[in-house]
Amino acid sequence: MAVLHATFFSDTLRKQVQMNVFTPNKGNGPFPVFYLLHGLSDDYTAWQRWTRLENYLGDLPLVVVMPDGFRGFYCDHVDGPKFATYMLNDVVGFVERTFPVLRTRAGRCIGGLSMGGYGAISLALLRPEMFVSANSHSGAFWRGKPLFDFLKDPEFAKVFGTKKQVMGSVRDVFAQSEKHKRNGTKLPKMLIDCGVGDFLVAGNRDFHAHLESLKIPHTYTEFPGVHDWDYWDIHIREALAFHAKALGIAKEK
Repeated sequence: MAVLHATFFSDTLRKQVQMNVFTPNKGNGPFPVFYLLHGLSDDYTAWQRWTRLENYLGDLPLVVVMPDGFRGFYCDHVDGPKFATYMLNDVVGFVERTFPVLRTRAGRCIGGLSMGGYGAISLALLRPEMFVSANSHSGAFWRGKPLFDFLKDPEFAKVFGTKKQVMGSVRDVFAQSEKHKRNGTKLPKMLIDCGVGDFLVAGNRDFHAHLESLKIPHTYTEFPGVHDWDYWDIHIREALAFHAKALGIAKEK
């Protein structure tokens, strides 16, 4: 894979932003794209620095885009920047203008860890017509008291709002999945996993149970592990295989 670093101007955030991109060494494209999102305390370099992602990709004909999501939860804030708009318009727009990639739902997938796991599922539910598949590792899925405790932090209250503002909103993945079930929306294929020792495992179990109750197809698995890079380095390989199947691609033999 070739490794590229890009800096570009985001109209939504009104500032320069950055991303790292892996592109295949072989073929002329257009290639499908995997938007891979980082967690709260990381940045666009994290997946490249802390995993063997480049090795796992090998000759897979896939462009991997790792954008900077800052501490924005990849959603439009109640009081502040619009990070969902930034991702869906600015990041995807820049990638599709700059790289030899497919520009259809069948050629886009999205995933991430922790904040980025929530972000990947949230964006996939916000714009299901854009992505063929979505995955979450150790996603930050909260509802009820854990969510309300989280909102006591002023930083996150500006992101999600009050209890009344977040419940049922586009930032509520539980409510968004209910809406799509009622409307009969064609949703992306979803893969969700979490470590059994992860502090976020209860929220992942709740979201899995919620999807099951709605009979929304998805794959949910718990593995040994906690909220760390050892866990994510192992399970990104399963995510790559999942997305490759959804995209209809395979490594060259």
